[in-house]
Amino acid sequence: MIEWMEFKRITIMRVRRPSNQDINDEIQWLSRSLGLFSDRDKEKSCYRVFLVLLKEKRPMSSDEIADNTNLTRATVIHHINKLMESGIVTSTRDRYLLRDDIDHLIDDIETDIMTTLNEVKKTTKHIKESLNI
Repeated sequence: MIEWMEFKRITIMRVRRPSNQDINDEIQWLSRSLGLFSDRDKEKSCYRVFLVLLKEKRPMSSDEIADNTNLTRATVIHHINKLMESGIVTSTRDRYLLRDDIDHLIDDIETDIMTTLNEVKKTTKHIKESLNI
């Protein structure tokens, strides 16, 4: 019997850190490293949603986020869903906020990744034992 865990899509990208100490470059690097950018996101809209939530540190409605980012509500909701799917953003009563402060957020992501990898190792071992390989 397979027991299903809560689904989370965590994307970590290895990206070269910016050589300068510009805060915007560092936040963009962090966002890119967390997989918040894609080549299709020419306007960096997911980054903009992340940045607003990072700066505000309070639950915000999708309309507030849209107003603060100059994005449509539909675009905000699309990116909020992506951020919730990865576990970076949580929701309470149609308000959204980062899962935790930035340090704890990264620690939580690390824990999630290690838990997943440990389960993969355990399952791999079981598969090998079951198939006698």
